Amino acid sequence: MHSALPSLTPLRRIAAACALLLAALPAAAQVVPVSSTPVVGSSNPATAEPPVSRPTTAPCTVTLYDNLEFRDYSAKPLTYTPPSACRGNWAKVVLTVDFTVTAGRQFDRTASLYLGNANIYYGTTAEPRSTLSPSWHVERDVTDLSAIFKTEQTGQAIVYNIVNGTYTGVIYGTAKLLFYPANFRNPPAVVPAAVIPVSGVNSPYELDTTASQLTTSVTAPRNTVKAYLDVIAQSQSSDEFWYLCVPADAAGKLQSCPGTAFRETEITIDGRPAGVAPVYPWIYTGGIDPYLWQPITGVQTLNFKPYRVDLTPFAGVLSDGQPHTVGVSVYNASSYFLATANLLLYTDPFRRSTGGGLLEDTLGAAPTPQVTENLTTDASGNTVGTVAVDSRRNFVVKGYVNTALGRVETTVEQAVNFNSTQTFNVGTNDIQNAVQTSTVDSKTTSQFGFVREQTTRHTAFPLTLNYSYVVNPDQTSAQTVTSDQKDIEAETKALNGFTLYSSGSAEQVHSTDTLNLSAAGAVTSVGPTSSTGSYQSEDSLGNCYSRQITSKDRVLTAVTDGVGCARR
Repeated sequence: MHSALPSLTPLRRIAAACALLLAALPAAAQVVPVSSTPVVGSSNPATAEPPVSRPTTAPCTVTLYDNLEFRDYSAKPLTYTPPSACRGNWAKVVLTVDFTVTAGRQFDRTASLYLGNANIYYGTTAEPRSTLSPSWHVERDVTDLSAIFKTEQTGQAIVYNIVNGTYTGVIYGTAKLLFYPANFRNPPAVVPAAVIPVSGVNSPYELDTTASQLTTSVTAPRNTVKAYLDVIAQSQSSDEFWYLCVPADAAGKLQSCPGTAFRETEITIDGRPAGVAPVYPWIYTGGIDPYLWQPITGVQTLNFKPYRVDLTPFAGVLSDGQPHTVGVSVYNASSYFLATANLLLYTDPFRRSTGGGLLEDTLGAAPTPQVTENLTTDASGNTVGTVAVDSRRNFVVKGYVNTALGRVETTVEQAVNFNSTQTFNVGTNDIQNAVQTSTVDSKTTSQFGFVREQTTRHTAFPLTLNYSYVVNPDQTSAQTVTSDQKDIEAETKALNGFTLYSSGSAEQVHSTDTLNLSAAGAVTSVGPTSSTGSYQSEDSLGNCYSRQITSKDRVLTAVTDGVGCARR
């Protein structure tokens, strides 16, 4: 994977000019560890995202690889052995990954990590500069994957990279698993009894079209009571900038990619629609304008968050001891998406077999997006107007499981809505503005006799992009890009109508940059460039996290913690 936008001619030309400006000779290097807290004055990649909270017990550490070099187009094999000093149930398991890229010229690359065919990390790398060898740290709570870590595994670290006379940046990585033992103050985590990978062989799976499907045969434990699918669908190649695509009939005159600006991940069980996952509009560090993401990267760019699909209504079906097929596809995929998922299964500790069935499923086989074009082209070939695409899905999936305590019915109700409106003025100049909203509102109800547990969730991925490429009378040109990304989540848990717990989080990255180019297309000046990033989370237990970061001209200028968190 590398960030380029082949359908938009000005962007393609500018991306090449930026790459030349960033080029330098490679230098020998290894991983340079950096703090998880952004450092003022640094140009290393920075985010406002919080570190993973840790138990108070001392962890056992398993190093998966240390200073591993990625300089070719090959996956690196891994072996894993559980920590002998920390066997049994863990309070938490944390994955840490540290990267360094040598100074020079290199594309952003997709990075993923697998053990036992299960994905335990997915993200992308930062692009270097001639005077910057970027280093960064990511970490992920992988406690829910504990079942994978209890036995020896083989796996792969994947960062497909190309190093030659043109692309000189070598990528180095170190990955560790930290196992925190449980004790009285740090009880064992409640984790899935089984984790079944839905992926390629220790790798993601390529989905080229809507009809392409990643499928895995699954035989669940006979006493399964709950099921979830953690899924990632990453856009690549022609689909990388899917959120700027347009209908095929308008792609030529708008100098854009086809397929409309709508994508959606579809989940099936035995060919039957079972769930939906929105596709997050990740923007990689080489996306549109590499200077936009230095040092503050886009939302989740370095560390993707899987989207969790509740498949519990199918738990009774899955628990029959027979093989079932779990499928993942991406609606409107157009060369191409990479997909990977983990099926998480919880079991009844007091019953060897449960059984059950599906009671209702109103989810349609595919979305039916509505496209509205309002475009006009004048005699000189300039095209102006708007293109909008809108998708709205409301469905109910209901099933039951016969647990040791009796019959439990689970109902998942969801409203999945998407809208993208793009405004164009394309011809001599290229002006393209996009406003996108993608939301999921869900309500999961589990009924056991007179006891009713209910969880409501709201997820939103707003994106606003303003792109302007203007040619001056002397044939010099200027490109100005402003991007605003958000990731908003809220959750409430209730018992018989009484709220037991609530939480919410919001992340935002706002970036803007101007590039000035000569008549020959070479970058003559960069900036002004500025970015802000913020992350705030809070819950009803009194926990609160807040961080705001700012940068100017590719240097971090401020880190502010605690804003909006009252003292408790």
